[in-house]
Amino acid sequence: MTDALLRQEPAPVGGLLRKAVGDLRHKRSAQVGLAMLGLVVTVAILAPLIAPYGPKQVLFDAGVAPRQSPCVHLLGCADELPQHILGIDGNGRDFFSRLVYGTRASLLAGFAAVSFAVVVGATLGLIAGFFGGLIDNLIMRVMDVLLAFPSLLLAIAVVVLLGPGLFNAIIAISIVTIPIYARIVRASVLQVREQDFITADRALGVRVWRMLWHRVFPNSMTALVVAATLGIASAVLDIAGLSFLGLGTQPPTPEWGSMLAEERNQVFTAPHLVFFPGIAIMWNVLAFNLLGDGLRDALDPRLAK
Repeated sequence: MTDALLRQEPAPVGGLLRKAVGDLRHKRSAQVGLAMLGLVVTVAILAPLIAPYGPKQVLFDAGVAPRQSPCVHLLGCADELPQHILGIDGNGRDFFSRLVYGTRASLLAGFAAVSFAVVVGATLGLIAGFFGGLIDNLIMRVMDVLLAFPSLLLAIAVVVLLGPGLFNAIIAISIVTIPIYARIVRASVLQVREQDFITADRALGVRVWRMLWHRVFPNSMTALVVAATLGIASAVLDIAGLSFLGLGTQPPTPEWGSMLAEERNQVFTAPHLVFFPGIAIMWNVLAFNLLGDGLRDALDPRLAK
């Protein structure tokens, strides 16, 4: 019996991830999501080359051309300022340039918020699920308290306490999403800790922390990867919401949510100033959602053909 346990090995995580990446090539939703996300990342990296003007560069006095319609050279439109593709915002800045640079703030905020939440949440869920007992009850009751509050309202409260700003908004979004990842990892750990290879490690006297990080956690991260990918979409949307309320990115730094807030009064006179940031947010969120759905299908053995 002991020899059988010692021969038991967990599923190789590297092989599982390679298989998942291979399966993604056959998932139409993941392909579309990767293409959309690739475009966003490319725009963010090449923003200085794509944007014709600086994101904070004031070209005209405030209010001179907020109603200018979008114009492209190839269309031959007879506009006063055809060199500004999406027109000028209410503060006399090139709107296209700000939209391009806003990609950086949205991606950075989404990845940073989810990364922090995943690190803290996964650690808490790993400890709670593996040790159980009083530690489990203490950690999960705190998580339940956080989950009892509406996430956006709790994030607003945290930002109000810390002060407005992109960094504080990221911290706020991270705090309200920590319980989600903690519960996901805990549920996976509760299953993995009963596997035969964990029993063999215990019998061999493997150190607890080595067992946690080298055996339990790698075999509990499948659901976490999917949740984190989908969580970036929610984080981008929440950051945009906080910025729209004036609690996130502060002017004149370009960010899609704050751009919506600045031009919301122009919705009838210059609707493109509201339309394009909204489309950008939707594009970003949809890309991560499609990629997350594809990862879920690829990593879930029950959906394997």
